[in-house]
Amino acid sequence: MYIFNRVTVVPQLPQRIGKLSEIANNLWWSWNSEYLRLFEKIDHDLWEISEKNPVKFLKMISQDKIDKIINDPEFLKEYDKVVNNYENYMNSNDSWFSKNYSDNRNDLIAYFSAEYGLDEIIPIYSGGLGILSGDHLKSASDLGLPFVAVGLLYKNGYFNQKINSRGEQCTEYKNIDLYNLPITPVKNNVNDDIIIDIPMLGKTLYLKLWQINVGRIKLFLLDSDIEKNEEEFRNITLRLYGGDQEMRIRQEIVLGMAGVKALRVLGYNPTVYHMNEGHSSFLTLELIKNTMEERQISFEMAKEITTVKTVFTTHTPVPAGNDIFSLDLVDKYFNGFWEKLGITHDEFLKLGMPSDELESGFNMGILALKIAGKKNGVSKLHGEVSRELFSDVWSNIAEDESPITYVTNGIHTCSWLAPNLKKLYNEYLPPYWQDNIQEESVWEKIYDIPDEELWKAHISRKEKLIKLIKQNVTDRFVNSGIGYDKIAEIVNNLNPNALTIGFARRFATYKRATLIFKDIARLTQILNDEKRPVQLVFAGKAHPADREGQELIKYIHELSLMPQFKGKIFILENYNIGISRYLISGVDVWLNNPRRPMEASGTSGEKASVNGVINFSVLDGWWCEGYTGDNGWTIGTNAAYDSYEEQDKADSNSLYHTLENKIIPIYYKQDEKGVPTEWVKIMKNSIRTTGGKYSTSRMVCDYANKLYMPLCNLRKRYFDDLEKVAGFTKWKSVARNNWKNIELMQDRNVDNARLVAGSQITVTCEAYLPNIDEQNADVQVYFGQFLENGTVRNVYTTTMNKIAENKEEHKYVYEAVLDLKTGGNFGYTFRVMPKHPMLVDEEDMNLVKWITR
Repeated sequence: MYIFNRVTVVPQLPQRIGKLSEIANNLWWSWNSEYLRLFEKIDHDLWEISEKNPVKFLKMISQDKIDKIINDPEFLKEYDKVVNNYENYMNSNDSWFSKNYSDNRNDLIAYFSAEYGLDEIIPIYSGGLGILSGDHLKSASDLGLPFVAVGLLYKNGYFNQKINSRGEQCTEYKNIDLYNLPITPVKNNVNDDIIIDIPMLGKTLYLKLWQINVGRIKLFLLDSDIEKNEEEFRNITLRLYGGDQEMRIRQEIVLGMAGVKALRVLGYNPTVYHMNEGHSSFLTLELIKNTMEERQISFEMAKEITTVKTVFTTHTPVPAGNDIFSLDLVDKYFNGFWEKLGITHDEFLKLGMPSDELESGFNMGILALKIAGKKNGVSKLHGEVSRELFSDVWSNIAEDESPITYVTNGIHTCSWLAPNLKKLYNEYLPPYWQDNIQEESVWEKIYDIPDEELWKAHISRKEKLIKLIKQNVTDRFVNSGIGYDKIAEIVNNLNPNALTIGFARRFATYKRATLIFKDIARLTQILNDEKRPVQLVFAGKAHPADREGQELIKYIHELSLMPQFKGKIFILENYNIGISRYLISGVDVWLNNPRRPMEASGTSGEKASVNGVINFSVLDGWWCEGYTGDNGWTIGTNAAYDSYEEQDKADSNSLYHTLENKIIPIYYKQDEKGVPTEWVKIMKNSIRTTGGKYSTSRMVCDYANKLYMPLCNLRKRYFDDLEKVAGFTKWKSVARNNWKNIELMQDRNVDNARLVAGSQITVTCEAYLPNIDEQNADVQVYFGQFLENGTVRNVYTTTMNKIAENKEEHKYVYEAVLDLKTGGNFGYTFRVMPKHPMLVDEEDMNLVKWITR
């Protein structure tokens, strides 16, 4: 037997092209495809073999190839252009943030997420949440935000999906090849790996730090798989969403609590911590503890300081979407921690419960909602759903006024825009349009693109998709032992001229992947029209523990092999970012039919629309805002149904009707050049109306304007001064004890009157405010329209003006003028809400006093 010593030989890049290596280790290249084209020029075959991974490529390239390319003037010209773009980007001080928030240049936003979808070569993401996190980082870099991010390094990543001959999903885990990825260990000043530690179960857990460069942003990843750890701890960060509840609580302690410590060790002092979903919510507890220890203050004061430093984004539209840990598990991992906070065991547990009553589980979403200063859903509709879903946290506040706002999700445009379309947009959109993606005016020039050019670009992407489908399906069937003759019967029927509908996303039951199969006979007619053929392509993974989701995959596989659907329906294996890029730019129609209102946002349709692929969707998530009537099609209505069966029947009928009577006829109505001009007009409308509005450039601007910077400025104004914090904490305690004693009385008001639309009425009330400074009482009139079912809609509130006072008796009179702009039955009443300059949101205190007489 031979024994080999392993030696790694790395080619030496000449200084003339030395920047290739630096850029390879910065994911800036993931949205600047012109850099990647350099590798194709050096060695096209090796570029494919290296799986289009620039780090791996540079370690595999022969010295001969390097020596040859260094003498190619055309290559060097392109190289210089790429390097110039990269250096200008990295060194620019002229960013959106610097222009709009020059006084906040010393602030820092720390972003925490359990997963990041940055590029297909780094599989530390499972789906939409991770893709959004990756896009958030990229746009934060583009916009110049002072930003740092924290996550976990999953050496097994998320699972690879195999679909066997029976259509069953099989999971496969592989170790990621860190050596060949743009992930580097973080070193200290003597070049040793930085390793931090935290206590866990009476022992010490050690975590190695790794770094990914995302443009101007650093993403730090924590890794428990190191020799220094005991065996039971090494697999904590091994797999994304793997293991049981105990593994989940361990991962979330690492993400939230160790993540905070990692930033401190690295010298970062964030102004705001952004929790992207509840997985990192334990960071709030770590921040409170650290603040108490460092500033020697009480739990309540430290909690107020933590509140003004934290943002929480919820992505779930259902209660079960949050991690809920058993109290035994929380006790096991946090035994004695409440003593460090100076609170009781029950008080600690109630931080993860909506009310003051002890419940059976500790909810990570509730923990974040109770402490974070700013809270948001991820679309307008999801904000409404979230306010209702979490209304128990603010039980005294009207559901629609729970302090949860919304920031609609977007996409990082240049990461998802097909290269040939990007080239086309560069010709017709304004110069430097990529620096102003969020500006809707940028996209007006889409209409200047000739129909024939846009259609030609789309067909080019479609042909690439057809090639990918053939290869993916062939490989899948070959691996399942199916002969090439039978495979050819299927893939050879793929038609680049047929209307192609795509459905690609996580196979969760609420997304209703099989809705289009509700009426098999009707669908058979639609797909088999020889003059107007239609084909369907599906892709997506089901969680390994989701049997129902896996059954959907199996069902579609079985249907695809039925005689009438063979070569008409395809399901792709191992959906990932790479496959997604082909689908969202290569199909004609993007199908989305979740069970409304269970889609928090969804971003795949946003990716499709910027590529000119037209959305056909239920009015849920982002499409509820994005649909304009001329930029795509809708499925169903906003009606409520008595049963899922009734909803599915109504929505499937709507789907078929729109396909038969609108989508298919428009697609096949082509001019003498073969261009479907009406279709292309809808494509342009789609690109124009969604390109800027549903980008992460707009989204991150919204986060900065609505959430990050207001908290930064509020903290600097008040919360660095402990005397002010102590006074604020005391005021809140007094307010809570005395709010119930407030009385409101009507005074000379209008009742049961008939008024003319367009007129005004003056309303007044008297307030008795015992032990409450009238400056801290926001007396409001609450006004809305009565419906026949007794509910009130179109509610608005306005602060009333004080017109008289009797300070000795703590009595005050208030007045407001109401504009009656439209006809109908209206009503009004009065209430008092707390008011203080240090409050983030007045509803957060869960205090309100309505009129009593």
